[in-house]
Formats: sequence, structure tokens, C-alpha cells
Amino acid sequence: MVVPKRYVIRFANELNNFRSMEFNALASLYKLNFKFIEPISEKPFMIIETSDEDTLRKVFNRIILATSLFECWISSNDLNQFINEINNCLQIKNDEYYQNCSFRIQVEAFGRKISQSQKIERIERLSGLSLKGPIRMTNPDVTFYYMEYYGLNPNIQPELPYQILFGKWIANSNRKLLSTFSLKNRKFIANTSMDATLAFLMANIARVNVDDIVYDPFVGSGSLLVSAAYYGAYVCGTDIDYPLLHGMIKPTRVGAKKREDDESVQGNLKQYGLESRYLNVIAGDSSLQLFRNNIEFDAIITDPPYGIRESRERIGSKKSDPTIPIEYLDRHLPAKLQYKLDDIYHDLLNFSAQHLKPNGIVTFWAPYFKRFYNNETTKQFQTLSQIDSLPKYDHHNDPSLRFQHQRLRLLSFGEQKLTKNCSRILVTMQKIL
Repeated sequence: MVVPKRYVIRFANELNNFRSMEFNALASLYKLNFKFIEPISEKPFMIIETSDEDTLRKVFNRIILATSLFECWISSNDLNQFINEINNCLQIKNDEYYQNCSFRIQVEAFGRKISQSQKIERIERLSGLSLKGPIRMTNPDVTFYYMEYYGLNPNIQPELPYQILFGKWIANSNRKLLSTFSLKNRKFIANTSMDATLAFLMANIARVNVDDIVYDPFVGSGSLLVSAAYYGAYVCGTDIDYPLLHGMIKPTRVGAKKREDDESVQGNLKQYGLESRYLNVIAGDSSLQLFRNNIEFDAIITDPPYGIRESRERIGSKKSDPTIPIEYLDRHLPAKLQYKLDDIYHDLLNFSAQHLKPNGIVTFWAPYFKRFYNNETTKQFQTLSQIDSLPKYDHHNDPSLRFQHQRLRLLSFGEQKLTKNCSRILVTMQKIL
């Protein structure tokens, strides 16, 4: 029987409300059996216990909001207790490999800046480990990780850390791909192209896997499809903006005078060597029935237009009996009407219930204007951004939640604050069998 070990996942200091959503989704995707020792919170780390390090590595390799993973040997809220545990660290005392291998010690403090001399002072606290191997700053056999946590308020710094962690470094995350997929270097972008961090976050929360079929009904420049294709999915989408999809609008980049011929969603996938994952993008109205009833997708990920930076439109005419002269048919673009915000999400949920596979995931953004809600609702949104903290809460039957469908159950949602009174909510729902 494999003895469970404790692990620390260190998070980047951004998008804190979405840490729980991403980790729980990936843990479910890879079937990681674990328990929380310190659940996800506002702290920049969490501690879990599992006996399946191989699966944990798979999960960690995809987490976009994490920076590093290390095996936790000591966690203490008291400095003297920490030093005592260091002097009796069984992981090193009982293993000659750690006693004699080459090593380095990485020191980090969160909530306080520490100088190089202070880092050396921290390393000297670890003298009780009795490490006999050579110090090697590059390519050591083992990297030991020491971290101090001083809290989240930079204006109130305690003399001693609230918590000290020590263990063996295992891996750094794959956040380097964020620079590879940065919009700065993207072939085809538009005014509301989703940045790489949020695009990969949505793909993870939607549990996108190899050979899935992923659909975006408001595809735009296809940022969400790029992240899904990177994880091995086949991707497709629709958008009502015919000029955008065909490169007929003004370029978005400053200084660019015209769009190149290959500026398209397919061109973006080709740029990253993902063209084999491209199915098609259709110029069409997602409010209309474009697919046969038996067409099914593994996941739907989308960012519908809110009517702020992009207009909300659907095909329609105010004329009671619109007719098109024959000479204009070959180049006619249908007339459009305003697409009400509530109708957008009503249609999206109905479409998801119809076209998702059983247990398929739909994840989407929705605007949230706080002045339209009372304080109790605001608190609920903030609390439910970390749904794992309320395991007995019946989200599906709460009448105060805006997004409901009898064939979809709410998995999670998190708030991204944009201004004092304006946020957007990332909602994730799953089709019920």
C-alpha cells in the first residue's frame, strides 16, 4: 500500500477566485483521489494529501494559475516548533539519498521582501537537517523549498511569519505557454479577443481532453478554440459577424493599415501548429437552429457579447414582409436586430442542453452589475466563487441564481472584478444524464 504524502501547490497571485474552479475540474478530469489538508483560500498556496503523485503531476501540468509543486514535509505556525521539526525531519534522517545528494535550497517569502542576507539566515536555520552532499546551484539532485507566509495585507506585516513551509521541490508549472500564446504575437485578433490566461483557464474548467469536440457559438477571433486545440480537442464555432470572420474589418492592432489574407481562426491554429484540430467556423446566427438535433459536443466554451464593446445582434428585420431584390442576393448580408441579453443566455442554455453529450460541460462569461443586486446576492456570488467550501449547498435548486435549466446543473462560478460596480461571472454547468 502506498503511503499518502502531502503536497503544496503554490499559486500565482492572480485570478484568485478561479483557483478552486480550475483545480477541482482538473482533479475530476484525471480522477485524482485526494483530500484537502489546507483548502484553497486567499493564501497563495494549498496543501493536499494523496498517494497518487503521477496523477497529481498530470493535474499540475495543466493548472494555469499555479507556479510550483513541492512535497510538504513540514508546515508550522510557530518558528521554534518549525526548527524542532527540522532537527527531527524523518524524510531526511531515514533516507541516505537525501543526506548525500547534491542540493540547493530555494527560499521565498510571501507578503514581505527579504534580502539576500536574510535568505542566507533562513538557510542557516536548516542546519539541523545534517545535509552532507555538495551544494550545487545548477542542476542539483534535489531542490529543497522553504517558504514563509506573512499574510495578505502589505501594510500589516508581523514580525514572525504566520506559517512556514518546507519540503522537496517537484516541478514548475507550464505557465511559459502563456507567453507563447500571447495576443501580442497572435496572427488574428479582434477587439474582445480573450487573453491567453483566461482562454486556457476556461479550457481547463471545461475539462477539455484529447479528441473532444469543442464548440464556441460566439467564436469571434477564436481565442477560446486555440486553447482547446492545444489540449488536443477538435474545434469549431459560429459567429454572426461575417466581415470579422472574413477579414473585412479594420485591423485591431495599432499601426496596422490592413488585414492580411490569412487572418482568420484557421490562421491562428496554423500559427501554433494546431491546424489539424480545426473543423470549421461558420458565419451564422447562434440563436437559430444551425445543427441537426443529434449533433453533440463534449464541451461548449464561449464569451457572449454583452453589448458594451461588442454589439448584441441576431438576424431579423423590423419589416413585416422583408424582400430582397434578385440583383442583391449574391452579396446580401441579412438584416439584424438587437439580441436581448437574457435571450442570449436562455438560448445558450437550451442549445447546451440539446447538443452537449451526457456529462458535457458548458462554461461561459456573463456580466454582473452590482448596483442591480442587493448585498445578500453580492455576498452569495463572492462565496460561491469557491463552491467546494459549501459541499452541502443545493446550487441547482436555488431560485436566486440567474442561470438555471432542468437538464443542466451548476458546477461552479467565479467573479472577475472589472470596476467597482461591474464584474463578470464565469459560469460552468454540466448536462444531467
